Amino acid sequence: MPATQPERLTLERLPTPIGVALLVTDEGGALRAFNWTDYQDRMLAWVARHYPRAALQEGKGGAAVRSGFERYFAGDPEALEEVPWVASGTAFQLKVWETLCSIPAGQTMSYAGLAERVGRPSAIRAVGLANGANPVAVVVPCHRVIGSNGTLTGYGGGLTRKEWLLAHEGARFRRSQAA
Repeated sequence: MPATQPERLTLERLPTPIGVALLVTDEGGALRAFNWTDYQDRMLAWVARHYPRAALQEGKGGAAVRSGFERYFAGDPEALEEVPWVASGTAFQLKVWETLCSIPAGQTMSYAGLAERVGRPSAIRAVGLANGANPVAVVVPCHRVIGSNGTLTGYGGGLTRKEWLLAHEGARFRRSQAA
């Protein structure tokens, strides 16, 4: 199910303890894309592919999105649950992303557990790919998915950020050598 095409998108830069976040919101105030400034080119290319008719401008985005992120980074790990988001993806990706939102702050889940929860227990790799394609990271908490042995595994924003996010939320995990 493709997301409705917005006419206008706003790119807002939000300083956080782990880098400057890029928040792309639509005219209705919903988050459409998220990333970090060190991945700006990749995110802008994704936005252009998925929302080719939308005019992108820099400025203040949706107040609910900004407020949710500010509260999250100030210590309220549940604040992002209130952030409105719309994602462009396949039906399977959307199911995975919606399921990610059922993992509470402070908890983690393995890729195998996520595959089971979406009803496709043998589709661990497909679930991993959908997790990695999540355009609204942190709000759709792909960082809460870890290896079956409890160690950190890949994260598009880097393992150092994943570790910080999980620790910020009070989650238990094993630190990996790569983090």
